[in-house]
This record gives sequence, C-alpha cells and structure tokens, in this order.
Amino acid sequence: MVISCGMDDNGLKTIQSQYSVSTTADSLEAILKEKGMNVFARIDHAAGAEKIGESLRPTELVIFGNPQTGTPLMQSQQTIAIDLPQKVLVWEDEQKNVWLSYNDPDYLANRHDINGCDELINKINTALDNIAQQATE
Repeated sequence: MVISCGMDDNGLKTIQSQYSVSTTADSLEAILKEKGMNVFARIDHAAGAEKIGESLRPTELVIFGNPQTGTPLMQSQQTIAIDLPQKVLVWEDEQKNVWLSYNDPDYLANRHDINGCDELINKINTALDNIAQQATE
C-alpha cells in the first residue's frame, strides 16, 4: 500500500518494502526490464559516500523509462523532460525500515501543466503503483 502521495509529500509516493535496499532494487530492476522498460542506471549513493570516507544508510536510485511513454508527455510540455527519465529511490531509514519512493505522475503533470494526456498519466500511475507493490512484497 502506498503510504504517501501527492502535493502534501512534495509529489512523492512512498511504500515500505519487506526486503533490504539491495534486494528491493534488484527486484525493481528485474520487473522493469521484464515490462520492457529501459533501465539506464542504478546509482548506489552509499557506495559513493564510502569512496569519500563518509557513511550513508543504504540508498539506491534506479533510473528508467520508455520513449513510448515519455515522448507524448514531452510533446505536450517539453519541460517535463527535466523529470524524465523516471526515477525510483530505494532507501533505508534510521530504524532500518526500507522504503521505495517515486514521483507521483499526477504531481509531475500538474507541475508541468501537461494537457491532453490524462489517459496516459493514469496508465503511468497504475503501472508505477503495481511495479512498486511487486518490488516490495
């Protein structure tokens, strides 16, 4: 179940995972690829912090997308390209709970004044919610 979303949470949807950050990110990446998404990068921020002698709780960012989805949004309002490709953050809090967070497509559509793409935004919402649920259960 998504625990937060929309304007009150700065446009983020967040769901708790029952797995570690690494396992959740692995699952997410596999699901995205299975669904035909391009996974462009996976960034381990904790590893980056370690390289400079600092520590950071496990924090991984998965960057992915699909031109069939992104292109119509950019055709509607090119500025949405600043928020594309899409990203999912998998992170561990101070209590060692693991969370998966991603941008709410409705928030992005509102932020960039996207018009005429309601059906596509709804499809993206449903797909992201389903992917997040699968990766965290």
